[in-house]
Amino acid sequence: MNYSSNPPLDAPSAEKRPHVLSIHGDRRVDDYYWLSDRDDPQVIAYLEAENAYTTAMMQHTEALQTALYDEMLARIQETDLSVPYRKGDFYYYSRTEAGKAYPIYCRKQGSLDASEEVLLDQNELAADHEFFTLGALAVSPNHQILAYSTDTTGSERYTLCFLDLTTRQLYPETIPETYYGVVWGNDNQTVFYTQLDAANRPFKLFRHSLGSAISDDVLVYHEPDDSYFLGIGKTRSEAYILLELGSKVTSEVHFLDANQPTGDFQVIQPRSPGIEYTVEHHSSVFYITTNEDALNFKLMKTTVTSPAKQHWEPVIPHREDVLLEGVSAFTNHLVIYEREAGLPTVRIRQIATGEEHEIAFPDATYSVGEDANPEFNTAILRYSYTSLVTPRSVFDYHLDTREQELKKETPVLGGYERQNYASDRLMATATDGTKVPISIVYKKGIERKGTNPLLLTGYGSYGYSYDPGFSSSRLSLLDRGAVVAIAHIRGGSEIGRRWYEDGKFLKKTNTFTDFIACAEHLIEQGWTSADHLAISGGSAGGLLMGAVINLHPDLFHAVVADVPFVDVVTTILDDSLPLSILEREEWGDPNDKLYYDYMKAYSPYDNVQAKAYPNLLITGGLNDSRVSYWEPAKWTAKLRALKTDTNTLLLKTNMGAGHGGASGRYESLKEGAFEYAFLLDQWNLAEG
Repeated sequence: MNYSSNPPLDAPSAEKRPHVLSIHGDRRVDDYYWLSDRDDPQVIAYLEAENAYTTAMMQHTEALQTALYDEMLARIQETDLSVPYRKGDFYYYSRTEAGKAYPIYCRKQGSLDASEEVLLDQNELAADHEFFTLGALAVSPNHQILAYSTDTTGSERYTLCFLDLTTRQLYPETIPETYYGVVWGNDNQTVFYTQLDAANRPFKLFRHSLGSAISDDVLVYHEPDDSYFLGIGKTRSEAYILLELGSKVTSEVHFLDANQPTGDFQVIQPRSPGIEYTVEHHSSVFYITTNEDALNFKLMKTTVTSPAKQHWEPVIPHREDVLLEGVSAFTNHLVIYEREAGLPTVRIRQIATGEEHEIAFPDATYSVGEDANPEFNTAILRYSYTSLVTPRSVFDYHLDTREQELKKETPVLGGYERQNYASDRLMATATDGTKVPISIVYKKGIERKGTNPLLLTGYGSYGYSYDPGFSSSRLSLLDRGAVVAIAHIRGGSEIGRRWYEDGKFLKKTNTFTDFIACAEHLIEQGWTSADHLAISGGSAGGLLMGAVINLHPDLFHAVVADVPFVDVVTTILDDSLPLSILEREEWGDPNDKLYYDYMKAYSPYDNVQAKAYPNLLITGGLNDSRVSYWEPAKWTAKLRALKTDTNTLLLKTNMGAGHGGASGRYESLKEGAFEYAFLLDQWNLAEG
């Protein structure tokens, strides 16, 4: 359906305060820059007016939204239990209860028949907050103290707390402005945590002694380079604490004996531009996955006592057709995660003999990943598996016998029968002849007559591989006759590291033309038509949405752009914004005219023109620390001013959340139901 594109009459004008930026001789006038001042009451009024407009324009779908929400909720087993995992003498798990939005974290000692101990009920912590999420959740090595951190705004700035699990009393100290990582020393007294700078970059590592004042905390490491993030972790063996420093293209790892937490960290190999590596510990050896002279990475090893690069020895060589994504070490085995021909693989190697085998998976296109495996001394690998037709399933794989046990398949209530659905892997041809994979799912019986509503999604940035997974909510589209597809475009790593390199910097437009090629292929093959094709993407996937509708707006009927990164040049030029400096190793540095001109040529906000655009639903989060709320707001304002059509244009800003949207499973379902209602309405399936 088409509606008036005019916003509410009382929405503040977006033409009052132009901002002029001159760089490389280019004078950029930004009429909507004023929207970046969140302290201006007019800005908040503008966002609230847009929200009111969106509510009014979607009012006719309220019954559909309710129906979709009820459908989605009815497929979920609200009272449920995760698969317990063992660590020491305890079995840890989480569970949910009907009517409660958040998980409850629990454990049992000795056996699964023991009485339950509730570690933390997130519902109680969230009771007085519109938004709530946990960052860290780490039990001390002796299992007696819980370190956890909370965020009540969506800004990803967490407050760290400590709970005595014996007395159920909180320690007096709380530590604000922390990031996700928290690691215990083996003395059960020392805790390492990271703090954020003004741009939300974890840049300092502190050591805290439990029960002491935070003013006494010791600054262990300060990373002054704004392009590096600082992270903290611990090896599965629990022998070493790892300080990990990384930009988008370079890394450096330091290690510390976890039994001597007040000691000094030792660097494994100093950073070298463009060289990445990660570290896994086994006995007296560090296994090192690195891209040095190995685009698709290779595996090396060295002794803990001689960790520098000159002592590294090859274990798995570089291969042109296989991407080595990482390894996990257990007592007698290495688990090797790779990607070949666009699909993830898992290979098991006996450390003593070198004997290898691969785990087989049943679907044509799927996702697989390591699940909770905290124990080093084990011959069982726990992994999770899902596909477009297979709900998330947790397996225990016996590394020696090759037997596997299905521990749990996520229930889908309401009679889901996977044999009624099909998934395929297609190949589109890009403008330069490159073959681009597409994963597709649909209900059996769908005919390719060119009239099917189809939702095509994509991402294509940061080397992230967009592997397909199951969604019970997606059934609300499939059961109404829609087809859903994923475009595995360049900029991800689905086909290896080269796939990523060919979709970044001065090759970024490959990401956009690949997506367009996938859309055109689906139309040519009769899966849909331009009048029935909807697309969606979030964050950098939102940039993708903005770029492709600037390039080829008549190819798409409707667009959902979640927290879209659309004002590329302005954001990355601003050193004060979160992530901006770090992002220059992904997109390029616009202070360099070569990159400036290239980025400006595809930046969605900079390339809005006076032409017809598809129907659009754009979302943002006021507290978003990754993509500032003003990016979707400015983009919407400029589209309103310039577009020549009468199609729907909606902006929905969550005024109490950040990048991930609403917290709590019920509010998240409502957001999903809203977006599906928008799509079904645009497909004229609101009554279907």
